[in-house]
Amino acid sequence: MSVDYLRISVTDRCNLRCVYCNPLGDCGFFEHKEILRFEEIERITGLLTECGISKIRLTGGEPLVRKDIVRLVGKLAALPAIDSLALTTNGVLLEGLAGQLKAAGLQRVNISVDSARRDSYRNITGFDLLPKVTKGIYKAIEAGLAPVKINSVIIKGVNDSEEQIAALAEMSIRLPLTVRFIEYCPTGKHTNPASDYFPNSEVRAIIERKYGPLSSVVEGHSNGPALNFKIKDSVGGIGFISGRTSTFCCSCNRLRLTSNGKLMPCLYSAHTYDLKQLIRSGASNRQILDLLGRAINEKSNYTKLNSLNEDFSMCKVGG
Repeated sequence: MSVDYLRISVTDRCNLRCVYCNPLGDCGFFEHKEILRFEEIERITGLLTECGISKIRLTGGEPLVRKDIVRLVGKLAALPAIDSLALTTNGVLLEGLAGQLKAAGLQRVNISVDSARRDSYRNITGFDLLPKVTKGIYKAIEAGLAPVKINSVIIKGVNDSEEQIAALAEMSIRLPLTVRFIEYCPTGKHTNPASDYFPNSEVRAIIERKYGPLSSVVEGHSNGPALNFKIKDSVGGIGFISGRTSTFCCSCNRLRLTSNGKLMPCLYSAHTYDLKQLIRSGASNRQILDLLGRAINEKSNYTKLNSLNEDFSMCKVGG
């Protein structure tokens, strides 16, 4: 598998406190000086395109809380080798930014929505903001950030009821978007996926009891881990990302750049490459390229999806 996909965490800040990510609000934010500047992100990304990177996804924290995020989107969209530029957001600020992001060159957006029921959404995220997020979803569709994808993490005893899962799936029937159900995986020391995860086999069974058999479809925009289906006569689609009941390390095509400048070959590995230190010490492009090449060549040595290092924190990595 060639490595052609880079996920960039542009900030470790977030305007929600989701139970599976940062429930206590004590993520221990980086100091401002530790965060990569836009010109540093642009330089690193540009050099990575020389190593084969052509797909970019911006993450956080919540990427839309980063000041002037639209400007960064424009800088990355202007890189000639980038043929896919997407962003993952909780959608809280999307209503006011969707049009600007599209105009700057953003192509697609994933929106985290773990419940279509207002009280449950508040319990999961800590805030009563589902109506605002819903407006953001409609704005993203209107702006043409297609295909819009909804990411829903299902947690046992929290949002795993038949009513809640069916309500999320129903969005794909009436709206041109894909609802993707994600098995609960390790996100930090405050989470317990061993007892709290809900397998996607059960999610699918619930959906099919309600709406009938799902038909398989081919997803044309990604070679990622999602398996994609449709409910009969639906406008949109259904996806399943099953990181607990299956592994896809051998097909992983991605690197991650943290907001403080560490290049990660694997979401859960403790091994990183400090690009910020290299850049701020005055390294030449050749020196940086040498490190990037080594990181890509060594990637398979540090890909361990189900092996959580004790310092791992999803709110700092961006998923």
